[in-house]
Amino acid sequence: MVASPRRLSALKKRFHVERLCAVLLLLSSLAWAQARPEDGAHEWQLWTGGGHGVSGRTSHTGVWNVGLRYGWVLTRPHGPGWLCGRFEYAVDALPVFLVFQRANTAYGVGVNPLGLKWNFATRGRVAPYVELGGGMLFTNHEVPSRTSSVNFTPGGAVGTHFLGSDHNWSVELRYMHISNAGLVHPNPGINTIQVRVGVGAFRLGKRAHR
Repeated sequence: MVASPRRLSALKKRFHVERLCAVLLLLSSLAWAQARPEDGAHEWQLWTGGGHGVSGRTSHTGVWNVGLRYGWVLTRPHGPGWLCGRFEYAVDALPVFLVFQRANTAYGVGVNPLGLKWNFATRGRVAPYVELGGGMLFTNHEVPSRTSSVNFTPGGAVGTHFLGSDHNWSVELRYMHISNAGLVHPNPGINTIQVRVGVGAFRLGKRAHR
């Protein structure tokens, strides 16, 4: 008996969700040496996020993505008072990026080579941050429909790390704009608000230990 296309699509989505859960459980069980977002630290993180369009004719569009992050904390604390913090540069690889549209569900992959992150210099287990960045998204269907399968993804986020003894969790609110930047016309774009959750660690390099 041959499964219907709708049945196959549901099975593929279930497989991706189960694989993500398995990886999250694996990472949460690893015993990383805990470090704060200090100068010289490297950040490793697995994250997932999702949200919805917020304006225009694409407001019905939903998104869900999974990514891997690697970051470098480059500076010592700078700035006055509560603005004092450390600058981090980060890159993200997105092996899973789903865009749920009325016409279809587009599957894509992405890369964010530009992540400019400011980690506020707190002393407790709560470490807030702000971030600006952007990258590119490649999908098997046009996003939005009848536009382009190649898009750019600038955005920003406000979030917090919750530091633990072995690893840390992060929760953030992220704005992402998906647009082809005029590669084709029309170019309506998609403005999304997403919630992202991640698990990872800051690890100090050999130079930081000296």
